Amino acid sequence: MASNDAALEREERLKSALWYSIGQFVDEESLTMGLNATPQFIGALTELVYTQIANTARDLETFSKHAGRKAINTDDVMLLTRRNEALESILRRELDTLRAAEGRGDGQAAVKKGRPVGGGKGKGKA
Repeated sequence: MASNDAALEREERLKSALWYSIGQFVDEESLTMGLNATPQFIGALTELVYTQIANTARDLETFSKHAGRKAINTDDVMLLTRRNEALESILRRELDTLRAAEGRGDGQAAVKKGRPVGGGKGKGKA
C-alpha cells in the first residue's frame, strides 16, 4: 500500500509541475496576444497534455517490447510519428543531423516506407 501511495504522490507532483509549466507558458502567450486564460483552461490543458504524455510513453514501451528490447530507442520514436508526416520529417532531419555529428552517417536513408515484402503467411497463402 505504501508503494501505491508513493506512486500516487509522485504522479500528483508531476501533474503539479506540468500545471505550473503550462501556466507559465500560457501566461506569457496570453500577455503577448492580449488575451486572458482562466485557471480552468490551464487545468484542462494540463490534463490533456498529461494524458497525451502517458499514452505516448505507453506506446513507446509497447513498441520496444514488441521488438524484443528493454530500452526505448529512436526506431520506436520514429514509429510513433508514422501518422504525423510533418513531425516525422522534423525528427528525421534532426536524427540525421545527430548521426552525422557522431560520424555514423545517414543510416536511415535507405529505409523504405510501407509494408514489408516477403513470403510470410498472409491472407490466401498456405
